[in-house]
Amino acid sequence: QLQLVESGGDLVQPGGSLRLSCAVSGWSLAYLSIGWFRQAPGKEREGVSCISGSDGSTVNYADSVEGRFTISRDDAKNMVFLQMNSLKPEDAAEYFCAADPGVCLAPVLIGHFRYWGRGTQVTVSS
Repeated sequence: QLQLVESGGDLVQPGGSLRLSCAVSGWSLAYLSIGWFRQAPGKEREGVSCISGSDGSTVNYADSVEGRFTISRDDAKNMVFLQMNSLKPEDAAEYFCAADPGVCLAPVLIGHFRYWGRGTQVTVSS
């Protein structure tokens, strides 16, 4: 059974950086597109980024994180990463990774992904 486990969430000051990890088990990562989503209290879950399966040649970002966040994958380790730089208070949220055998499309939408992790908390505050 496909399982995803996020890690790396933490408290960070504005302007700081964090790297989130998503560990995938039960399926070869090479055949999956992976998305990152976030949900702040009282707000809907929103797509942050996704990366396609196979060679990861397709990546997409939400406008709000473009140029600050970078998604990457290590198929040998079955891991996907989200490097987050220049963090802002509005980036604070629970971050989720999600997987699907389909492709990474823009915009990054919840409906494109069938398998979900349980999330990791990112807090941005001074």
